Amino acid sequence: MKPTLQVGNTADVEILVTPDMCPAFDGIVVHKVYSTWSMAHHMEIAARKVLAPHLEEHEEGIGRHLSIEHLAPAAVGTTVRIQAEAVALDEQSLTCDVKAWSGDTLIGCGSQIQRVLPKDALKKIIDKASRDQIERDK
Repeated sequence: MKPTLQVGNTADVEILVTPDMCPAFDGIVVHKVYSTWSMAHHMEIAARKVLAPHLEEHEEGIGRHLSIEHLAPAAVGTTVRIQAEAVALDEQSLTCDVKAWSGDTLIGCGSQIQRVLPKDALKKIIDKASRDQIERDK
C-alpha cells in the first residue's frame, strides 16, 4: 500500500433509495425501506473507495469482514450518505468504521476490514476456489 493511506482517510458514497433496494424475499417486497443488505453493499463500496487509490500496481484488496447495525429505516426516495473512515492499518489489512445517515439521523454503523494481497497470490486463491467448486459439482 502506498504511504498515502493513513488512519483518518475517508470516503463517502451518496445514494438515493430506490425500490430495488428494499428487502424482498422470494420476489415479494417486505418493507418499502432501505434494506440491510443494500446498506451493507454501500458500506463495502465506501470502504473500497478509502483503499483503492492507495493500492500499489501489484496489489488488490479483498473483503474479509463486515459487521453492521441497522439502526433506523430510510424510505424509498430518501438520500442516504455512507462514510467510511480508516481506523486501523497494518501491512496486510485496512479496517474502516462505516456509518450511514439519512439527513442528520444515523441509520447504520459498523466495521469493514479489507485484506491487501499481491494480485498473483489472490489469483491463486480464487483459481483454487474455482477448481474446488468444479470438483464438488461433479
